[in-house]
Amino acid sequence: MISLWRRIARVSPLVLLASAASVWAAPARAQDYPSRPVTIVVGYTPGATSDLVARTIGERLNAAWGQSVIVDNRSGVSGNIAATYVARAQPDGYTLMVGTDAMMTSNVYLYKSIPFDPVKDFAPVIYAGANIICLAVHTEFPASSVADVIAYAKANPGKLHYGSSGTGSPHHLAGELLRQKTGIDIVHVPYRGGGATINDLLGGHIKVAFLSLSTAVPHLTSGKIRILAVVEKSRYAALPDVPTVGETVPGFEMSSWHGIFAPAATPAPLVARLNAAIRNVLAIDAVKEKFAALGVAVATSTPDELADIVKSGLAARGELIKAANIQPE
Repeated sequence: MISLWRRIARVSPLVLLASAASVWAAPARAQDYPSRPVTIVVGYTPGATSDLVARTIGERLNAAWGQSVIVDNRSGVSGNIAATYVARAQPDGYTLMVGTDAMMTSNVYLYKSIPFDPVKDFAPVIYAGANIICLAVHTEFPASSVADVIAYAKANPGKLHYGSSGTGSPHHLAGELLRQKTGIDIVHVPYRGGGATINDLLGGHIKVAFLSLSTAVPHLTSGKIRILAVVEKSRYAALPDVPTVGETVPGFEMSSWHGIFAPAATPAPLVARLNAAIRNVLAIDAVKEKFAALGVAVATSTPDELADIVKSGLAARGELIKAANIQPE
């Protein structure tokens, strides 16, 4: 013991001070944070749901912090460009990202190689909400329920086409999951985004489509489409009379979501501070209403819970994409 204390005594006071500083550095940074503008990176174009989620959260954080919150759109390759940028950013809390289920759980299976690891390269901060997807049909299509769609497909194998916002999108995977769980023979028609999908559904060029609720709802008054169900595990509170697909097809669930992530190695005190700040934002009624208008159901989580959502999503999407025989690009 004496020799140990002698060794400690010989340690330079500067070294001891440096060690003490490192111990207290993370809490100190968290306390002072943010002392300069914060950037939220979005992997999609301005006006996309992820972009609007980022801007809504950013505006409220700006008001709470008195610091600018900048939204940086880095679109391309289904969000991979943005994710790669954030994965390589400094883990200091000043670069955040709106991550989606597609970016964080599907893309690893849809591309032959991606330059980031959705688990190892990010620090999950908070789950922000579910992007509600619905099953919609043209009004001329003879179906008023999920059961009717399944019955039609079984009576007309290979003749029913359904649209989605693109190959590998959660909208496409919802159709694949329905096919797998019911054994129906339906044909996927991929479009470049929800706008193109809804246009062809309105025009009657396709009779069935899986759409984000925010894309479908504005066209309900046209009398040309109707929503049969949502693909979430539970009914959407804003549309309580619309059933889930799972009420007809047991075990069916296709969750699409938005979460906030930071680069890996971001200090835990900073992550906790961000989680608390964004949780407060998501509790504001006006924010909930704005999200609802986007077809996003607000929900929150701890960082660990979001980490589990990513890990379980990777497993589920991997199985589904493999079973659907979707080849990586």
